[in-house]
Parts: sequence; C-alpha cells; structure tokens
Amino acid sequence: MVLKIINATEARVGTNILIDAKPFIVKKIDISKTGKHGHAKARIEAVGILDRNKKVFVVPGHDRLEVPLVDKRKAQVLSKADKKASVMDLETFETLEIDCPDAEVFNSLEESGSCEYWDIEGVKIIKRKL
Repeated sequence: MVLKIINATEARVGTNILIDAKPFIVKKIDISKTGKHGHAKARIEAVGILDRNKKVFVVPGHDRLEVPLVDKRKAQVLSKADKKASVMDLETFETLEIDCPDAEVFNSLEESGSCEYWDIEGVKIIKRKL
C-alpha cells in the first residue's frame, strides 16, 4: 500500500521511497537543470531500510516515486534469539516475532525492555531500543 506519490525533484534527504518494490531512505539528492529544451535530472543516493544496500540512480525530475507507508510502533521485548526478538505490541498487545538486522541494536535489547519497530509495507523490523 502506497501512501503517496511524489515527483523525483520533491524528494528530500530522509524521505522514504520505494525502488523496485523495496523501501529505501534518501541519503543524498542532486538536482541538475539542463539546457534550454531539456528536463531537470535528479541523481539520488539511497540506502535500503531492510538490508542497508546502497543504490545510486538518475531519473528525470518529473518521474514519479512511490512513498511507502511506515508505521512506527512501540513494543516490549519478551525474548530474543538468532537475530529475532519476540515482542508484544504495547497498543494491541499482540505477540510478534520480528527480525533485527542491526547487530548493535540486537545486542542492546533487554528482555522486558522497550523497543521501537517499524512496519514497512507489511515487513516488520526492530529499529532501536527505547
């Protein structure tokens, strides 16, 4: 589910976008104005939210980019093992098993402590300890 669609020139640093149906965060954007009859071009450097892969691409300024719906929620850590944590959502009280791709965040999690997880287009990941 896409929340909104923006032009490439409207993207800013920190904007979440979908590239090849994967969520990315824009880290750098350069917009170049071309000649008399040309179109603006946007050079975008983005880092994957889920896998931390870097992607650099150039698109015309009028191209449309999809902005994914990112739902940020709080949870209590019940247990953790193998880069996965069993957590209980603090609003709905449902129990979830969520991946934690960042090793530093995973090591800082404590049982019965709080964390923030993101639900990005149905994929859930733990982003930080609270």
